Amino acid sequence: MTKTLFSEFNSVSSKQWKQKIQFDLKGGDYNDTLVWNSNEDIAVKPYYHADDFTEFPEPSNTKATQWKICQSIFVAHVEKSNLKAIDVIERGAESIKFIIPTEAISIEDLLKNIDLNKTPIHFELQFLSSKFVQELSITPSKAGIHIHTDIIGNLAKTGNWFNNITDDFSKFANIAKITKSFSVNTSLYQNSGANMVQQLAYALAHANEYLNSINEDETTQTYNVNFNVSVGTNYFFEIAKLRALRLLWQTLTSEYNIESHCHITVTPTKRNKTIYDYNTNMLRTTTECMSAILGGANTICNLGYDAIYHKDNEFGERIARNQLLILKHESYFDKVDNPADGAYYIETLTNQLADKALTLFKDIEKNGGFLKQLKDGTIQRKIKETALKEQHLFDNGEDILLGTNKHPNPNDRMNHELEIYPFVKTNQRKTLIEPIIEKRLSETLEQQRLKNEK
Repeated sequence: MTKTLFSEFNSVSSKQWKQKIQFDLKGGDYNDTLVWNSNEDIAVKPYYHADDFTEFPEPSNTKATQWKICQSIFVAHVEKSNLKAIDVIERGAESIKFIIPTEAISIEDLLKNIDLNKTPIHFELQFLSSKFVQELSITPSKAGIHIHTDIIGNLAKTGNWFNNITDDFSKFANIAKITKSFSVNTSLYQNSGANMVQQLAYALAHANEYLNSINEDETTQTYNVNFNVSVGTNYFFEIAKLRALRLLWQTLTSEYNIESHCHITVTPTKRNKTIYDYNTNMLRTTTECMSAILGGANTICNLGYDAIYHKDNEFGERIARNQLLILKHESYFDKVDNPADGAYYIETLTNQLADKALTLFKDIEKNGGFLKQLKDGTIQRKIKETALKEQHLFDNGEDILLGTNKHPNPNDRMNHELEIYPFVKTNQRKTLIEPIIEKRLSETLEQQRLKNEK
């Protein structure tokens, strides 16, 4: 081709576009009519243009062609969990995440007959043990063994350390040396109502506490990070959030003069999921998984449409897995490495989220760091404030969940469908700090509807 695409058309500047829009508004105010503000205080324009950039962003290094379909399995019984893993791999799962509640299990039995040269395995440990991690780390695997241990995440969620701060950080240091990695659970912040700027800043500050605790003589070594992230249905913002997370991590590690691979594992949020008109949950998780793929997630564990009120079941898990299989093999979401690169809107959102999150991160560090602000209750208070604003939008019908606060089905009955308690549980106990509590937007409304069922 000797001519570039659309070369016969004259270029139109950003200023010309705005003049045309203002003319078509016939006296209406451009900002009041077409510009809206997100929960992150980002003004979203009706159009974006190359003129918005003084220089074009560098290509991202994400590999969207390589994302893995992951199945999460809670290990209550080793033999059954092993058979389940083998079964779901045959049905299309490409990666397994075992959630381990205790170290009194046999790793050999759990991994029996699983091809570790083809299937990456993630271990989410609900306890703290250097010995157990050492045993895991020597497991031969070409596909990779990922060990998720997050002592600060446990503190934020439960209000307590596994043992105490000294012992926890001592064991964390040993685990980091063994695995050359550590894990950061940012899903807690999203599921409890933090906005995206807060999620990114807290993830960075959370990880920074770990970098600070690593021996200073070893800061030249490579430490990889596993970010566990939840995404919602704000489609383009969630794509930009994941891209911004990688940018921020690169910025932080450059200050420590270390090289670090960032592995992002994504699960759809629970915050917008509902027990009524539950099939809409499948629509939500589909767009959320799409955002995860386009944003550059490495591993995606889908959330079953009934996960908030049903125990683990074959049907719900199969549907969730098939959603990802359709996205990968029928919707071709594994054909382009960096599909979001060069999109003016997404590039702008990425930069704005990263800039705002970096500003908040610096403020956290200036005021003593993430652990101090957790101890003081500052992080918890800020999340509550943001969650309350979002809750007001939902209660007033401005934030819509179809089938719940918009077009509800009055004949929908759920009282006899609840196998697990889908609301915030109150359990009086002594804690060192106030825990960060996950809460869904529709909980109060659903509780009222359940009371009124006949």
